Amino acid sequence: MAALFPWIRNRLDRVGMALSCLCAIHCVTGIVIVAGLGLGGGLLLDPAIHRVGLLLATIIAGVAIGLGALQHRRAAPFVVAMTGLSFMGGALAVQHGTEEAVLTIIGVALVSLGHLLNIRPNLLRR
Repeated sequence: MAALFPWIRNRLDRVGMALSCLCAIHCVTGIVIVAGLGLGGGLLLDPAIHRVGLLLATIIAGVAIGLGALQHRRAAPFVVAMTGLSFMGGALAVQHGTEEAVLTIIGVALVSLGHLLNIRPNLLRR
């Protein structure tokens, strides 16, 4: 059973990193398609997509990074990921557009970094 938690955590960290990448692609693609072509604004900029994305990111980061914190007793992955989730939450409070995209991309980059630090806990040690 003890070997199961690192396996689950590792998988969730990888899923979290992939979702962070997809979120960043969604933001950039949404701005380019909507602003450049004027297409798909209703679907790509639907606030429900962002709320569901933040919910998924919070659950996956909470479980994966929480298990990692219990396993390797390091606060850095947790602090970095939670800061990223805060940026993502802040993006929900602003209007669609560049500000939202910037906050979201900063947020998903930090969440992804938190997952990376959770997978490789010795990355910051010297």
